[in-house]
Amino acid sequence: MSKVDTSKARPQPSVVEEVDRLVVVPRRNYGIWIGTAFTLVLSYFILRAFAVNPAFGWETAAGYLFHPSIMSGLMTTLVLTVVIMFLAIVIGTIVAVMRVSPSPVLRSFAGAYVWFFRGVPALIQLIFWFNLALLVREFSLTLPFVGEIFSIRTNDFMTPFFSAVVALSLCEAGYMAEIIRAGIKSVPTGQSEAASALGMPYRNILKRIVLPQAMRFVVPPTGNEAINLLKLTSLVTFIAVDDLFYSAQSIYARTFETIPLLIVVAVWYLAVVSIMSVGQHFLERHFGRSETRSQSLTTRLLRNAFGTRAKGAAT
Repeated sequence: MSKVDTSKARPQPSVVEEVDRLVVVPRRNYGIWIGTAFTLVLSYFILRAFAVNPAFGWETAAGYLFHPSIMSGLMTTLVLTVVIMFLAIVIGTIVAVMRVSPSPVLRSFAGAYVWFFRGVPALIQLIFWFNLALLVREFSLTLPFVGEIFSIRTNDFMTPFFSAVVALSLCEAGYMAEIIRAGIKSVPTGQSEAASALGMPYRNILKRIVLPQAMRFVVPPTGNEAINLLKLTSLVTFIAVDDLFYSAQSIYARTFETIPLLIVVAVWYLAVVSIMSVGQHFLERHFGRSETRSQSLTTRLLRNAFGTRAKGAAT
């Protein structure tokens, strides 16, 4: 009678059971722990220095926070930002379309525009336009057989506010043109070629196919440019435009309370930038609807703040 090999009849453990018996030891990230501890200690000393040092004059800064001159300057800064950004987007879109145009003349002109206005510092452009009357004393329109239609002195309309709008709009349009051009280039060329093959005019291809899809790539850097422009408007102080920074300068030139007034300016800039950042978030969410995950707003904000990935998110 032959013996039966019982070792083969015994059930073998599955791979899943073998994995379940493994002991998973989490990796110890000592570098992150040390960095976190160092950051907390450094934050404590920074906050303590701000809170204890009486030279900051927090009570004085709080008293000037809603001062009428400060609020008037803040309104001027906001108006400048909105008007300049609107004009920069319009001009930048035109220049960007010229940059991708089939015409070599339009491409060359747009390239020269971007090269010049991005290359010359904004402060120099600002002072140049403010002193335009040194080059052109008046603007006039004369028609043959009719005579002079109108004539106006340059100093009559090139006020400090108008000079700031013209200079910064042209300067910012150079950056916006490259942002919009990059967005246009991000759209696959096959879609434009297919529309062109169907007989669609070039302007309709841009309006209905290219530009709507390019918005997903244009909105984030445009939001950054708008925030940067808000801070760039502080340069108008050099041509005596009564903006937020100029108003603070006017006050601390009389009272010598320099640090508290600078704190007031910084607080208002931070407040406006925070509001603009929230608006940029919702714009990105609107134009990126196809890639928005099914998560609540709170979950997404926490994920963005702490750099974590929410559970149950679609991969």
